[in-house]
Amino acid sequence: MKVKIARDELLTALQRVQGVVEKRNTMPSLANVLLEAKPEGLDVLATDLEIWMRGLYKATVEEPGAVTFSARKLYEILREIKDPEISILVTDNCLVTIQAGRSQFKVVGLPSQEFPVVPSIEREGLIPLPGSGLLELIRKTLFAVGDNDTRYVLNGQLFIVSSSGGKPLIRLVGTDGHRLAVAEREFEIQGGSAPLPEVKVILPRKAAHEIQRLLEEGGDEPMIGFTQNTMIFRKSGLVLTSRLMEGTYPNYQQVIPKESQKKISVNREELEGALRRVSVLSREKGYAVKMTFAPDHITLFSSHPDTGEATEEVPARFNGEEFSTGFNARYFLDVLGVMNGENLTLQMEAPLSPCLLREPENLQFMSVIMPVKV
Repeated sequence: MKVKIARDELLTALQRVQGVVEKRNTMPSLANVLLEAKPEGLDVLATDLEIWMRGLYKATVEEPGAVTFSARKLYEILREIKDPEISILVTDNCLVTIQAGRSQFKVVGLPSQEFPVVPSIEREGLIPLPGSGLLELIRKTLFAVGDNDTRYVLNGQLFIVSSSGGKPLIRLVGTDGHRLAVAEREFEIQGGSAPLPEVKVILPRKAAHEIQRLLEEGGDEPMIGFTQNTMIFRKSGLVLTSRLMEGTYPNYQQVIPKESQKKISVNREELEGALRRVSVLSREKGYAVKMTFAPDHITLFSSHPDTGEATEEVPARFNGEEFSTGFNARYFLDVLGVMNGENLTLQMEAPLSPCLLREPENLQFMSVIMPVKV
């Protein structure tokens, strides 16, 4: 195998697969990247056996072939190289020589046969989606997805495709049992109006995070599809596939409070700033912050026996009777961080009831946070 490729092209490929490569594994090949030189370019592939990412990159292929070796070492080498072009030569014993200007690296690789077999990818049934719209839905819900939660399905993001008044609708849901985020939007299907099949699947958190990273790069509009147990994501010559999670997602709609007149209206940036300041003294106690809702303000209070206490008032409008409750400030800050509007409303029926957060300018997003005792 002998290939010449632009350093930036290969570096981009390695940056993309770093999140997919399995760092804690029992199979050495899962820490590797597979380079496959073809007449049309260089194929770069990585997997952790749950997620597969594959991309074809422009390269001058003098001798076709394939090799697998450490994805991290190749990435570190490429970051230090400054020459615009590099050449890769692989001998029969899988010794990989990387030449860039006056620099030369020799890395021990493994035969491509030791890399896991690539699953076949279905090309039918992919739905073209607006990239910016899907990115916004993931951004507004991924923060609430569980991370190593003992309830397996809470470590995934619920992905629903349905029809709303004849128009396709995508809804994403994330929850870890303490908070919930729901975001949805209608979209247009490019190049046709064939009815879409109803889809309701659970996407692993890691796969959703990798899709978010790829969408943040911009470029061509993505396409997404689902088979019985696999999600397929295609964009700009890249293909990401992921196993779907098995299990039943909780009935999240039961948690969402019904519309009520007891609403608190507050400026988002003012509340976010005050929460950051007051929570400085609560970080060692689960970020607990006491909130008191009064007709014209919200009082935030936190304390710690070893460091002291903090209090701040934020102007607000509330049409109910004054009461106090407590929240994990980090959960609140996560929600406020994905909101874009100037104002938001909080809705609570009682001190221990769930709190519904919404933006008047964006009714397609909502979040629910459970209170804590303070």
